[in-house]
Amino acid sequence: MTQSDHAYDVPADAPVFECGYCGRPFAREEWLALHHGLDHPNELDDDEVTAFRKAHEDEEDSLGAFRLQALGALVAIYFVLLMIYALV
Repeated sequence: MTQSDHAYDVPADAPVFECGYCGRPFAREEWLALHHGLDHPNELDDDEVTAFRKAHEDEEDSLGAFRLQALGALVAIYFVLLMIYALV
C-alpha cells in the first residue's frame, strides 16, 4: 500500500497544512516542513529547505530536553528504590 492509497480522516473544523507534493494533511506547519525534508527532499526550494532545517533543529532540541528529563526521572526512581531497599 503506497502513501497515496491512504484516506485521511481530518475533522472539518481542524486547521490543516497539506503537502503540495502528495496531499498528505498535517496538523502543524512544523510537521509539514519535516515531512517535506524527509519524503520529498529533491523537490524542495530554498525556503522549504530552510524551514525543514529549522523544524529539524527544534525537534532535536525537544528530544534532547526529553532525554534529560527521562534520565532525571530514572535516576530519581532508582534513588527512591535504593532508599526503600536500604530501610527495609
